[in-house]
Amino acid sequence: MAAFEIQSLGQDPSAAAAQFYSQYLPLIEIQLAAVPEPLTILFPQADYTHAAWRLAAVQALARKAAPQRVNAAAGGGAAAREAAVLYLAAAEGVTGQVLQLDDAGAGPVVEPAQ
Repeated sequence: MAAFEIQSLGQDPSAAAAQFYSQYLPLIEIQLAAVPEPLTILFPQADYTHAAWRLAAVQALARKAAPQRVNAAAGGGAAAREAAVLYLAAAEGVTGQVLQLDDAGAGPVVEPAQ
């Protein structure tokens, strides 16, 4: 599975979206055309105000690229990003999604006392 990492975007959601569409979208579309495999876009960490435009962008790319799959992951460290890319490579039915990552992990499963 291919990955496209975005190093930084502005803090303001409107400015970040404008930067994504003008600077990164053309490069992503070139990669989608050149590499016929699923793509995971790696967004930098941002607060909740960026969630809607990111999801809309990824969903539009997924529709345009179908049947090729396009997903994204946001935030997290290198290990979390690598795990997300591997997960999405194996999740053949998943497209047009944005996974929010962190470095805390799921932790142990706690079962209720009997």
